[in-house]
Amino acid sequence: MKEKVVILGTLDTKGEEFKFVKEIVEDKGCETIVIDAGVKGEPYFEPDISSDRVAEAGGMALDELIEKDDRGKAIDVMMKGAKKVVSDLFQKGELGGVISLGGSAGTTIGSAAMRVLPVGVPKVLVSTLASGDTRPYVGVKDIMMIYSVTDISGLNSVSRKILSNAAFAISAMVKDSPPEVDEEKSLVAATMFGVTTPCVTKVREYLEEKGYEVLVFHATGTGGKAMETLIESGFIEGVLDITTTEWCDELVGGVLNAGPHRLEAAAKNGIPQVVSTGALDMVNFGGIDSVPEEFRDRNLYEHNPSVTLMRTTKEENEELGEIIADKLNQSKGPTALFLPLKGVSLYDVEGKPFYGPEEDEALFESLRQNIDQNKVELIERETDINDEEFALEMAKKLIKFLENK
Repeated sequence: MKEKVVILGTLDTKGEEFKFVKEIVEDKGCETIVIDAGVKGEPYFEPDISSDRVAEAGGMALDELIEKDDRGKAIDVMMKGAKKVVSDLFQKGELGGVISLGGSAGTTIGSAAMRVLPVGVPKVLVSTLASGDTRPYVGVKDIMMIYSVTDISGLNSVSRKILSNAAFAISAMVKDSPPEVDEEKSLVAATMFGVTTPCVTKVREYLEEKGYEVLVFHATGTGGKAMETLIESGFIEGVLDITTTEWCDELVGGVLNAGPHRLEAAAKNGIPQVVSTGALDMVNFGGIDSVPEEFRDRNLYEHNPSVTLMRTTKEENEELGEIIADKLNQSKGPTALFLPLKGVSLYDVEGKPFYGPEEDEALFESLRQNIDQNKVELIERETDINDEEFALEMAKKLIKFLENK
């Protein structure tokens, strides 16, 4: 069965625009499946899957939803229904990609349906919200969001161009396939921050020389979440979680947290992992004016005009040690924890703004006291995290784990 482009959205309020996209996609040689998620009125044209079916899949009859006249409830039901319908189409092998467009409601429904699909399935979303904070809509999936520039309200010289580009994009992605690779390589995940780049770069280069493919995730909250998701999905065979800094933001209240389940996926799924304490010296905020008043007298460093870093305290590091130990103690597979006793980042070495031997020792001692060394191999070295030999030792340890699986 040939995979098709799924077109998802509210055909009662934006039917003209969806018909325009449908015609372009079909003109480019793709078959389509149109799903109506509208509640307000009759669809502009006949969909392949009606809003009645979507509402039913979301747990409520459309008539009842209309009678309630509750916009929030309507969005929630149609979002749940769209997710179910799109997932079913993918499981049946009928969905090759999905495109949607809309304002806040359409973006919420469309992006929710896209997030149920695996990474690699083409996803295009034209949205009035695409120039703002897209994290709630993209999550950790490869959703291409295109800013609509004008509101999505009728066809005009601007909207025609933008909707055409979106239609061209989804058509090309569904019709074409990635280039074939000569051989499949084992996938290894690694985490990096600017202040651990020398370490991770050396690790990546060494592993690639040894025949591994390395996926490097920027430890910005979404990066850590994306890595955990890919581990859960079975893509990753080994992990070099060098930069565990997202836990600083989760604990203290910074802006780059990855949630309370960070550091769990590899442990619970038995994936070989080598972990270190990269950038546990810092909490992240935006510009200096965004730092909460309660932290204004702390050791702050303006990394750039948009990023302000705050040094973690001894007390915070003690708690970080407890948290990380607890996560690693859940490990079902081979695990090693490497401690760089002379600094956990480029800023945590002598002469740099976050140099803090006492803060670091609080972290290391907490880890020593709380780690279960029957499950986790503890390795300490008198060097900083960006030392080349330290990096190579971590890479070699992971390779040893992988070869002994």
